[in-house]
Amino acid sequence: MVNEIHFLREKLDQQFTGVFEENLIDEIVKTGYLKHIDAGDLLVDIGDEMTHIPLIIKGLVKVIREDQNEEELLLYYLEKGDSCAISYVNCIHHSQSMFRAIADIDTECIMVPVNKIEEWLIKYETWRVFIIDSYHNRLLELVDTIESLAFLKLDERLYKYLKEQVNVTHNKILTITHHEIAQDLHTSRVVISRILKILENKGQIKLGRNRIKVKA
Repeated sequence: MVNEIHFLREKLDQQFTGVFEENLIDEIVKTGYLKHIDAGDLLVDIGDEMTHIPLIIKGLVKVIREDQNEEELLLYYLEKGDSCAISYVNCIHHSQSMFRAIADIDTECIMVPVNKIEEWLIKYETWRVFIIDSYHNRLLELVDTIESLAFLKLDERLYKYLKEQVNVTHNKILTITHHEIAQDLHTSRVVISRILKILENKGQIKLGRNRIKVKA
């Protein structure tokens, strides 16, 4: 138990020293726990009861919304140091999750119990700032997603999506299937394959087997 607490403290100090005050980190160590999510596994699913919120320590999580036909649309990513503001809203209102969060790569996060959210909002200024900044950032990303859907052609959305993948993975060579891209962009694999070939002919990408090199 002592080793687990020490390990959790070490993880929090590495990521949140200078973000949270010392007393808040102490409380997170006492009440939270470390969770490992393998690539492709669920962090939270649509309809789940929200008992904890995640603080991402390592990895990458994509947040997805599902329509009436059970087709998925990628909304945004959560990276190291992030949390999901939508989770806070669900927790405060004791409502079920409207979104699905899936680990894009192996991920570690610290799970904080929901009954601490409002208490810490009153008690700790750094927690208030963190929550407000998180909500603001997720809102901007949602607006960006909506604008892409409304104003960009699919080839522009696809190239923008690939560049965003490069930014979040910090790698110009993406290991991803055409089917996965189609799911994220809410279209068919055949359409994605066709547009990827067009982008390759333009010299913007280089296609391989389940690999895409983004050149610009």
